[in-house]
Amino acid sequence: MASLKVMDLRQLNHLIAVADHGSFSSAARSLHTVQSNVSNHVAKLEKELGKVLLDRRTMQPTPEGLAVIDRARRIRSEIKAISDDLLSINEEVEGQVRIGCIGAATRWIIAPLLEKLAEAFPSLQPRVFDADTNSLTQKIISGDLDLAIINTSAMNASLESKILFEEERIIVAPAGHPIAKNESISVQDLSEYEMMMAAQGTFFRDSLDEELSSAGVEMKISAEVDGLRLLASLAFQGHAPAILPASAASGYPDNNWVLIRITGLLKRPVTLIRNKRMTPSLPSRATNEVIHEVVKEIGPKQPGIEVCI
Repeated sequence: MASLKVMDLRQLNHLIAVADHGSFSSAARSLHTVQSNVSNHVAKLEKELGKVLLDRRTMQPTPEGLAVIDRARRIRSEIKAISDDLLSINEEVEGQVRIGCIGAATRWIIAPLLEKLAEAFPSLQPRVFDADTNSLTQKIISGDLDLAIINTSAMNASLESKILFEEERIIVAPAGHPIAKNESISVQDLSEYEMMMAAQGTFFRDSLDEELSSAGVEMKISAEVDGLRLLASLAFQGHAPAILPASAASGYPDNNWVLIRITGLLKRPVTLIRNKRMTPSLPSRATNEVIHEVVKEIGPKQPGIEVCI
């Protein structure tokens, strides 16, 4: 059995890097070292544990490797939490907190969050990551993020989740477009107009397609856009009407466009998640509280947002 020395922690980090990047060479680049260094660390760990952790043909973890990697990620997260808690031993919140957020929600959550964190905890170092729900969920599970705001209820057993708010799907349309005369429109009437839509394969688009299909609605799509922020930007520039989450409408100046509510569609939950198998550090706990404050304070002012906390 390997003893927990500094070298062993380094071995675990090298193993995680190979699992994440799929090869010794890619892992070496991510760790800013040479390939032989990575392969030697992994081989030494395998020898000390008496188990093969990586299939050298596929570079995929073996069942034993998966067990070690899962535990290693938690060890790495716990070591970070220890370091952050020691920095905060006198109740001054210091250290780093890693926050993930879906792109649409960043428009009205992240700026006030960073402002409040800087005011309350000047020694805290937030790192913010913008990604889709699937990517953020995996980073929480792997221990690469402390907290994440995603656009669905968390289904994984290792996650602790709290619905922050629910948001409508809305239409952003140029003021001169025929659809702009409506303050709201039923889901059945959407098929009368050409719309820009989010790309297929995204959670937002796939869940919307399911509801449209259930309602018997076949959309006329003028363009598919990969990325909700780009889709929102095109809509607010007057390119064409687009269906968007309500969060994406926040922060744009009033101009030659209108917001139209869609009746007959479910609201989508936006959820704060963390890995419940890992003990949250003081910076993580403090940030969690401030996220709740921001949503409670600013959420009710956003169109199409219903705060749930």
